[in-house]
Amino acid sequence: MTVIDVEKARYNMAEQQIRPWEVFDDRVLEVMRQVPRERFVPHEYRELAFADLRVPLGHGEAMMEPKVEGRMLQALEIRPTDHILEVGTGSGFVTACLATLGNSVVSYDIHEAFIDSAGDKLARQGINNVRLHLGNPLTLEGLPREGFDVVAVTGSMPLYDPALEAVLAPGGRLFQVVGQSPVMHAMRIRRRDDEFVQEYLFETDLPPLRQIPEPRRFQF
Repeated sequence: MTVIDVEKARYNMAEQQIRPWEVFDDRVLEVMRQVPRERFVPHEYRELAFADLRVPLGHGEAMMEPKVEGRMLQALEIRPTDHILEVGTGSGFVTACLATLGNSVVSYDIHEAFIDSAGDKLARQGINNVRLHLGNPLTLEGLPREGFDVVAVTGSMPLYDPALEAVLAPGGRLFQVVGQSPVMHAMRIRRRDDEFVQEYLFETDLPPLRQIPEPRRFQF
């Protein structure tokens, strides 16, 4: 792709894929147009950087479709002062968008290759307000104790897990996709004082998070 082709492709992605999927937040649309998604896609899939599909990342993982990324970013209502926790760094593209919209990002992934690759790509874009960590923050030992204004979970879970409510600051927002393929529900959880209000946003289908505890079963 030439530079002009890339810029046009990014614009078309925002206006023809993301906006029609009820993403109307101008800041979100602008960050999706400006952050170079093609720089975060594996080289062999670069021609698919702006396609309306999941892009494979290896290790059985994939980037979300751009329209789902846009809906997630919009749902989180990110402010420039927000401190953000991301569960699932992946390619680093969503990390870059979160870091551009907010104040700082702490991001976790279980794949060391993803952490190394994302760190390099973020540095090349001059994004220096991100801390990357190897591990699973959903385990008791790994769960951060900071108060985050925004929590973004980039993989699905079979059941809603309230564990991340513990790190949500008052007024904070949590995005999580819950259910079983092929039909899952994107949820926004908002903390109001000591109450956590759940809202179902849209149906989707997202690859699952790895290395999470099995959902609790009823015992008779």
